[in-house]
Amino acid sequence: MTGESERTYCFKTENKFIVKSGCKKRMWRSLKQILVADRALPWTEDAVLYYSINAPPTFKPTKKYSDISGLPAPYMDRHSKLYYSNAEEFATVRNLPMDITAGYLQLRGATTIVG
Repeated sequence: MTGESERTYCFKTENKFIVKSGCKKRMWRSLKQILVADRALPWTEDAVLYYSINAPPTFKPTKKYSDISGLPAPYMDRHSKLYYSNAEEFATVRNLPMDITAGYLQLRGATTIVG
C-alpha cells in the first residue's frame, strides 16, 4: 500500500465525545451536541457522518403489544382488529364502541376498520 494515499478520519485522531477543560473533570458531550458540532464543520460530499448513516430494514417481525394495556399481545380480535393479551382484555375489546375502537386503531397507525 505504498502507492495509495492513506485516508485520515478526524474521529480517529481526536476524541469528539469529551470536552477538554484543563485539569478539571472531563465533561461528556451528548449526541445532540456532537451532531450540531459536526454539521457546523465543512465536510466533503462523501464524508460519513452520524446523521448520514442509513440503517438497512430489519428482517425481524414487529412486536405486537396490547392496545388496552401495552403488554405483549399474542392475540388479535378478528372483528375490531385490536390486539389483546388475555381473556379479560378480550372482554373489554368486545364491549368497546366502534368510535373508541377506531381511535385505538388510529393511535396504532392501522387505517382499516372492519366491523
